[in-house]
Amino acid sequence: MAKTGVVLMNMGGPDSLEAIQPFLYNLFSDHDIIRIPRLIQKPVAYLISKIRAEKTKEYYIHMGGKSPQKEQTLKQAEELQKVLGDDYVVTVAMRYWHPFTEEAVETLIKNNVQQIILLPLYPHYSKTTTGSSFKEFYRVYNKKGLKIPVKEIKSYHNHPLFIQAWVEKIKAQLGEEYRDYFLLFSAHSLPEKIIKEGDPYKSQIEESVRLIMEHFPENKYALAYQSKVSPVKWLQPFTDEKIVELAEKGIKKLAVIPISFVSEHSETLYELDIAYKKLANDKGITYYKRIETLKNSPVYITLLKELVSLGGNFEGRVLQT
Repeated sequence: MAKTGVVLMNMGGPDSLEAIQPFLYNLFSDHDIIRIPRLIQKPVAYLISKIRAEKTKEYYIHMGGKSPQKEQTLKQAEELQKVLGDDYVVTVAMRYWHPFTEEAVETLIKNNVQQIILLPLYPHYSKTTTGSSFKEFYRVYNKKGLKIPVKEIKSYHNHPLFIQAWVEKIKAQLGEEYRDYFLLFSAHSLPEKIIKEGDPYKSQIEESVRLIMEHFPENKYALAYQSKVSPVKWLQPFTDEKIVELAEKGIKKLAVIPISFVSEHSETLYELDIAYKKLANDKGITYYKRIETLKNSPVYITLLKELVSLGGNFEGRVLQT
């Protein structure tokens, strides 16, 4: 029986305190994310990773000693495998920590798949995320001399099921009083230079927010960016600064929506849940709620199934469902 391989792609995260430094080294060694001159990138990445590992170790201690992203991504793969059935082989390729892309490709080879669909768990396309994951996949693919047909799903930021999944999450977690909350969407920031070079990430984030807000006509809202990691100019406003601004304007009920994330990690569990919550409370915001990521919500798994069934033909168009 001919099988189709489905590769769920994500960033990955350290699965122990000892893994923090090598994870960060892999991250900062990626020229698609950090543009250090290639001749010195790896030595500089090693130095940065050593310094940041000590700082971020505290984050992971608060999170139980590791990132939960691996377990949550494997659960997404498990749920997707259930709904797709035996004609598919769903595997996971993390960019910066286990299971690496090479491990995913080995699984596909062992299962003798006849075609491959690359399905990033980044809803919004950027060369720094989806683009980097694709590039790593083809590096492994070519190294192994494969000739299996490959199809790519580049983004699904405006798919009706993606919007529905977020709308349901927000309403479920805020309850009947959801209209009373200011909705602050928080996305991972990127260097402005990358956007000016034509990267669609910012415009896709903005479109997702606009489509979600069509379901919340009575709520006020804003979009901000978090997790800057280098001294160059990054997308603004920053989430922490926006929280202070909203507090100064008298906002008392704030819901933060991590629009660019589909699983939990340090940016949500530490940055939003601990650091920014304390900031909000200190500034007078009485009710601070962070909407959880989509993880394996039934609507999100249905979305992934539909994307696979389209055979890689969805490239950001709004489909009728």
